[in-house]
Amino acid sequence: MPGPSPSDLPGALRRFNRFYTARIGALGGRFLDTPHSLTEARVLYELGGRGPATAAALAQALEVDPAQISRTVSRLVRARLLSRTRHDRDGRARQLALTARGRQEFRRLDARSAERAETLVAPLAPDARTRLHQALRAVETLLGGDPPPAPAVVIRPHRPGDLGWVVSMHGSVYAEEYGWDGSFEALVAGIAKDFIEQFDPAREACWVAEIDGRRAGSVCLVKKSATVAKLRLLIVDPAARGHRIGTRLVDECVRFARRTGYKKITLWTNDILDAARHIYEQAGFERVAVGAPEHAFGKDQVFETWELTLGSGK
Repeated sequence: MPGPSPSDLPGALRRFNRFYTARIGALGGRFLDTPHSLTEARVLYELGGRGPATAAALAQALEVDPAQISRTVSRLVRARLLSRTRHDRDGRARQLALTARGRQEFRRLDARSAERAETLVAPLAPDARTRLHQALRAVETLLGGDPPPAPAVVIRPHRPGDLGWVVSMHGSVYAEEYGWDGSFEALVAGIAKDFIEQFDPAREACWVAEIDGRRAGSVCLVKKSATVAKLRLLIVDPAARGHRIGTRLVDECVRFARRTGYKKITLWTNDILDAARHIYEQAGFERVAVGAPEHAFGKDQVFETWELTLGSGK
């Protein structure tokens, strides 16, 4: 689908500005139902967040005309929200800072702003919140001209809904990349069902990796015997590769197994899964068995068993 034409984008940006300024209460002479204009509120926010500053520094940070900043500062000084003192290093400049009354007003504005933002996003489902967060980051990055920040990778315990995603991801990735048929997705669904129904939190765990709040990978560790755990359902979204997610997930399994008192971790994999096998090898696993060629999931397969013997741990 072709992107917007150069003439379309400015209009869309202006339309968004009109929409958003109305939603956050920035229109009119009073911001967030307070006695302050938007510029006055921005000055209070800036000094409350960064500490004392000169009027010139405020004008630069807020990208506001210095004359407008000067008028705004004068009003806030008269209202006893700001103090104006001689600068320590430049006798010609004046240092601006919040007074005690100004700090109290800053906290009130900050609380109202946070409350308005939470009211806007409260009706959104988790996936919608994730999309909004990513869109806001994209707008800030694209219009600010800064390089995109490194994605935030989080490894967390599983919660309701995650195992359904795990099944879906296995089915789609293995079909697209290896041509496996639906019987593999059915196998994964059965493993996920057993995990949910027989889950023992003292001896078993499942972790989900997220990038900027969006699921990007998962792995499970389940009890095979009193001393042996089994690593299952390792998957990384192809769009999230390159962030060492698979390695971090396997490391979580190994640490949990050691803490729980297992003596060994075993897993079942396939000889064509080079990336996964490399992760297992780097974690200290060794291939201990290779099965005879067989036809499974619509393809000829060679399955392998790998094991990691756990010592005292790191």
